Amino acid sequence: MDTRTELTGFLMSRRAKLRPETVGLPQYGERRRVPGLRREELAQLAGVSVTHYTRLEQGHGRNVSAEVLEAVAAALRLTSVEREHLTNLVHPPRRVPGPDEPHVRTDLRCLIEGMEHTPAFAHGRHGNILAWNESAGRLLGDLDALPPPRRSWPHLVFLDLPFRSMIDDATEWDLIARQHVAYLRLSLGRYPQNPDMDAVVESLRSSSADFRRLWAEYQVADWSGVTCHLRHPVAGDLEIAIDVMKPGGEPDQWLVTFTTEPDSPSQEALRQLAT
Repeated sequence: MDTRTELTGFLMSRRAKLRPETVGLPQYGERRRVPGLRREELAQLAGVSVTHYTRLEQGHGRNVSAEVLEAVAAALRLTSVEREHLTNLVHPPRRVPGPDEPHVRTDLRCLIEGMEHTPAFAHGRHGNILAWNESAGRLLGDLDALPPPRRSWPHLVFLDLPFRSMIDDATEWDLIARQHVAYLRLSLGRYPQNPDMDAVVESLRSSSADFRRLWAEYQVADWSGVTCHLRHPVAGDLEIAIDVMKPGGEPDQWLVTFTTEPDSPSQEALRQLAT
């Protein structure tokens, strides 16, 4: 990842979302050439010089103080996750060297395998699926047959046609897809100079027009759960809650589960699929 280019795109995208009337700036009826606020307007809101903000937006942020970053973040009305991303782009975090593909803890693997009727898997930094149970394989497809570079949560969403075809509602697919894109962008800041992360993003950019479209929006977010409807070729229609949880003591791994409402037709169908 080119952090300077990423910083420029991120700040410009957030500045474009603000309107003078929503941030208390006067309007004089002039025709605006750019969407959102001008650089000088954003600098005024942040209380910094136009020169300082311009250099920051051009990617020259290494010497910017924490106070200036906080002022810019407040002026842009960034969320806490977006503030983290901005800080990571300006002052990349130092990571302790470790394995690129961490092993799943034995107790977490036992937990996943013990969830007999609940599809579940553990994934790593960029959605790479590290361990899964038999129910997940029955729901998502033959994960063993996928080559390791393609055995990832984002690849299933964007490039695996059988899985994508199960999400019948375009709005629901778009919501899930946006979450994956937003998380990958956040991860690029959290794990700078990570070749595996860069390779996943470039693979998706080169193979999926939908990914390229969403990537250009510069959205940033951490994982969160969603509920969607799946039309499974064996189990039929399922209303599934997809939840993402952080196991204790695992900074770089997440547990994903697929659950249904108790005593619902979806639960019964999922149980039959699992057995």
